[in-house]
Amino acid sequence: MAVTLDIRSPLDGHEVGSLPTATEDEVTRAVRAAVAARGPWADTPAADRGAAVRAAATALRAAADELAATVAAETGRPVDSAREGVLAGVSTLEQYAELGPVHRGRSLLGSPGATDLMVPEPRGLVVALTPWNDPVAVACGLLGAALVTGNAVVHKPSERCPHTGAHLGDLLSEHFPPGVLHTVTGDGEVGARLAGDPSVDVVAHVGGTATGRSIAAATALTGAKALLENGGNDALLIDADVDPVWAAEQAALGAFANAGQICTSVERVLVHQDIAEEFLEALCAEASEWNADPQPLVDRRHREAVHSHVAQAIADGAEALVGGAIPEGEGAHYPATVLRGCTPDMRVMREETFGPVAPVCVVSSFAEGLGLACQDEHGLAATVLTASMTNAQRAWRALPVGTVKVNAVFGGAPGGAAQPRGASGTGYGYGPELLDEMTTTKVVHIGLPRQR
Repeated sequence: MAVTLDIRSPLDGHEVGSLPTATEDEVTRAVRAAVAARGPWADTPAADRGAAVRAAATALRAAADELAATVAAETGRPVDSAREGVLAGVSTLEQYAELGPVHRGRSLLGSPGATDLMVPEPRGLVVALTPWNDPVAVACGLLGAALVTGNAVVHKPSERCPHTGAHLGDLLSEHFPPGVLHTVTGDGEVGARLAGDPSVDVVAHVGGTATGRSIAAATALTGAKALLENGGNDALLIDADVDPVWAAEQAALGAFANAGQICTSVERVLVHQDIAEEFLEALCAEASEWNADPQPLVDRRHREAVHSHVAQAIADGAEALVGGAIPEGEGAHYPATVLRGCTPDMRVMREETFGPVAPVCVVSSFAEGLGLACQDEHGLAATVLTASMTNAQRAWRALPVGTVKVNAVFGGAPGGAAQPRGASGTGYGYGPELLDEMTTTKVVHIGLPRQR
């Protein structure tokens, strides 16, 4: 019997649609087709590959409204926000269309009688396993970088948004030769089958830490490169010298945007005792405003996981000042929640909740807060709010994460890239450096022959 992915709206529970899960034979055929196509695609001039990616970006832009509606239907993300995500994917494809043809190696200074080169080459076959929380933007980053550098790609989107992934695949694949880009739908079993295939050269995964670790184990056996951006437990450290109302605005944005379902969402708040009460009062007001127009979580299964963190924190002594309870009605809504009295040993402070929850721990000094922020197995990102340049310098140097933001929970200049650490993954997941991850370097020494 064929297995299907049945998707229900997180807004009201109505059926969005069903798609079949790829069978073992279908996965094998997709891999074989990509293996056959990767050689000719690698031999295609870089400018032509860039033009193909640019054409795919144009097609995606034309379909932005339609695709955004699909994202909203499957994940509950508001249509306007979903459209922003689609257009971010368009921009990423356009960026790689420009960067790919100028991605270069270098020459070395050797003997005058020889030429020495370091030449980037595509790795071969890339498997991209992408998430549901920003499905188009994330996928376009991995697909664009892989394709423009000459790799063939098999893409498996999250089983929570298969229609989005299938639609994206249809839009993009027609701009590449047959076999170069495949999209397969399926659950974790399909992803595991792809990750463990010995024909695969790179497995690029954005998603949970447990899945990332299983991918790392699989690629250790096949020799494929694992490129992982996994879970985070991002700290927000608030100093005593900042406006507590502004700090609450930042905390709310970081914890509640997209219902807390962003890789770099604020997962734990460490606030100086001198401003803690004013901060908590303002944060509760912010949470109430967010709850006036709530965004659902992706599904009820995820809601249960989020609520389990909150319920256990309350059982362990935390107090829910706002939210903290599953609402009645259809769908997968969960309120923006503020927890007071959290301690570093609580699960909600140690693990990624990935929901609209702001667990607050009051600290006696900036140094104490920084020490707690550093105590975590994850290493994705962190934010520091402070008016002290000294404390800002201390923090960004000490925090063992790939990205540190000072006085802004979100933001950054174009072209930036970061490497997650620890349980959060490994390798560059975006930016110009992602082109390096998708290629490997060949050193060439050309000497002079001895002539007859």
